[in-house]
Amino acid sequence: MLPERLKSLRKEANLTQKEVAEKLGFDQKSYSFWENGKRNPKNVQQIADFFNVSTDYLLGNTDIKNQNQFDEDLEKSLDTFKSFDGKPMYDEDRDKIREFLRKRMEDRLKDN
Repeated sequence: MLPERLKSLRKEANLTQKEVAEKLGFDQKSYSFWENGKRNPKNVQQIADFFNVSTDYLLGNTDIKNQNQFDEDLEKSLDTFKSFDGKPMYDEDRDKIREFLRKRMEDRLKDN
């Protein structure tokens, strides 16, 4: 999973293997080995930070690129809900919706 994620993230960023390797402080050959699955990097956190994703995403443990971003997006979405069907939405309602959406996303990702 790591090789595919590395390649995909690099292409999304419109970078070459050489450019990524230089920015990370490695040679292009090492990076190529990681992307081709010939070797695994020891510095997964550094790579995750570079691409602004979680290590879990890089390693294939989740399809959520950045859990912090997911949480921020969820909070922003819930902030837009002030009422429903003309009735005010209380903090307890927002907590239940937050719980439901987190669980739903976890279940969807397990099914994939």
